[in-house]
Amino acid sequence: MTAPAPGTAPGPRRVAVLADSDTRWKWGVLTARRLAPDAAIDGLLLRGRATPTPRQLAEVGVRVDTLREVTTPEFLRAATAPGAYDVLVLACVGGAVQAMIHGLRRAVTDASGAGPARRPVVVTGYVGVVYEKLTDGLLLRHGADVVLANSAYDADRFRAVYAGVGAAPDSVVTCALPFLEGAGADGDGADDDGADDAGTGGAGADDAGAVAGEVETADAEVAGAEAADGEGAGAEAGEGGRFTVVFAVQPSVPAARADRAYLLRRAVSHALRHPEREVLIKLRSRPGEHTTHIEELPYQKLVRKLTGSGGADGGLPPNCRLVYGNMGRILDRVGRTGGLLVTVSSTAALESLHRSVPTAVLTDLGVREALGNHYFTGSGCLASWDQLDDGLLPEADETWALRQGVRGGTGFDAARRRVADLAARSLSAGLPPLAPYYTARTAPGYLPGILRRYGLRPDGSLSASAAGDAVVPAGPGTTGRGLVRRVVREAARGAYRHGVQRVAPLIRKAGEL
Repeated sequence: MTAPAPGTAPGPRRVAVLADSDTRWKWGVLTARRLAPDAAIDGLLLRGRATPTPRQLAEVGVRVDTLREVTTPEFLRAATAPGAYDVLVLACVGGAVQAMIHGLRRAVTDASGAGPARRPVVVTGYVGVVYEKLTDGLLLRHGADVVLANSAYDADRFRAVYAGVGAAPDSVVTCALPFLEGAGADGDGADDDGADDAGTGGAGADDAGAVAGEVETADAEVAGAEAADGEGAGAEAGEGGRFTVVFAVQPSVPAARADRAYLLRRAVSHALRHPEREVLIKLRSRPGEHTTHIEELPYQKLVRKLTGSGGADGGLPPNCRLVYGNMGRILDRVGRTGGLLVTVSSTAALESLHRSVPTAVLTDLGVREALGNHYFTGSGCLASWDQLDDGLLPEADETWALRQGVRGGTGFDAARRRVADLAARSLSAGLPPLAPYYTARTAPGYLPGILRRYGLRPDGSLSASAAGDAVVPAGPGTTGRGLVRRVVREAARGAYRHGVQRVAPLIRKAGEL
């Protein structure tokens, strides 16, 4: 156990992480580890469109003590049970965060009255680069005890938004992205999702075994390439093996088929122009899986349209491959080979910059808010495929990197102290009720719709249907209308996923003909 620093409160003992997608799951668990290094962590996956599959959980590779899927009523019941948790990390989309804040406020008030109460400290934040819907997303997160900002730059923006609408800005605390490793981290690197960290806690044994095999295969492709690169890699490769270029793709950026096909062709063209290099196209998910953002046009499908030998990999040259796997491990390989990361605006760019790996943020499709690459203005990383083809290796501007929290800084020190102090105060005198900016008075035409989506009434109480589901056990022999509703919802969710992944792209394709 780690002893608390002199003059600080002892750390929280039990933490729950609620997440609704694979990337938010990674952020939530690693954030919990940073905030409470000695705590037991329960993982709760909010059932919905983007609930991670066992394969995605294994690829993320973070450990928790228990893991299960929950609905809104199940989460609220678990989170507000007496003495259950010291801290709740809400790693969800803004609407879900706002709904859970209102649900928690109502549940705690019903149990303990309107005054200070012994309740969990509520923490939330952002997975990575915040480049769109800043005000909307921040106000949906307001009301949490702690809103984490991944850099001093973000913290200033967050506080300005809250102060500008008359909301209390003191919940904003500067930290860093929890998955940044190596030089510049705040000493917690052992908790990151490294090469040995493949467990998912409460995952079933059969699923965990099958999934682990898949991820090992994906990572083995990268490891195998390293083993084969010992000789003949050329002077450019250095001591670490064949020079590696990783193109980190994104599910929804860019969105248009023509733009995604263009980027794929340029990656392939780069491999053809530089046969001495290994070009890895790092995929986010397998077809049919969902991530934080919907991927309607997976690169796995686009690659089949390339001219070439046909088959699953279309016309990819021998030194260009599609890969899955843990981004941290892949970036480690890039660093060892003196390689390059290429992306439009993926958070992988921040991981890469933190490791001092040359990083190119593409300008081929413009520098635009819709692409998110405008965030990197001033970084020194903006470049086009033409420039990369000619040998450019961008160097990050150190001032920009420091300001964005990519390098330097004190990491989670301030956030860890704030959370420990709040948790201690909750145990002694109690914490005041959660006080979100959005209420039935400030946003009567907006808030009820958000809460309804998560089974809550405008006052934060469970709706009749959600309350019915909450009391129906999900076991053999279960009967009643609650079970019927659950079955219907599961069928509807499956139909929705099928429509997004299969039907919608076909309709768009037909419209283009």
